[in-house]
Amino acid sequence: MVQCGLGRTGYLWAHESYGVFPDIMTLAKPLAGGLPIGAVLVTERVASAINSGDHGSTFAGSPLVCNAALAVLDKISEPSFLAGVARKGQYLKQILTQKLGHNQHVKEVRGLGLIVGIELDVQAVPVVDACRDSGLLVITAGKGNVVRLVPPLIITEEELELAVDVLYRALLVLDESNSK
Repeated sequence: MVQCGLGRTGYLWAHESYGVFPDIMTLAKPLAGGLPIGAVLVTERVASAINSGDHGSTFAGSPLVCNAALAVLDKISEPSFLAGVARKGQYLKQILTQKLGHNQHVKEVRGLGLIVGIELDVQAVPVVDACRDSGLLVITAGKGNVVRLVPPLIITEEELELAVDVLYRALLVLDESNSK
């Protein structure tokens, strides 16, 4: 999944946390900070089997976009930046568990780095809608019963706390809809 790459998990590549190494890896969205680019990384073994013209890309990269990608890679690949993402992800899970863990609808808070899910025992759409109405953008995942959080990697702890406060209030909508 492209969204797990480039530092989101607290590792440069998500596979690093699992000790597996892919033969082929694609990346796009975060590579140039939102500018259109795509890339494919391959092992030497795979590279030796690819000939010129075997692979093409709609977003192969203009000079401007490639320079943006280099700037993103320079920042994201800094060990201190990745450590900060991992630390903020742990903090987010900690405060989510503390503040939301006692809610009857919350089954689990899980994730790695700054890709976190809150599994509910009901569909998450009412919570997502309530969050959006309060200015917090989250999405559903899984079978529609997971609130998915993918905040910017540069988010502050204070902003994480504000987001958790919004989520806490948004979960109340589940009790309101059940009482009707």
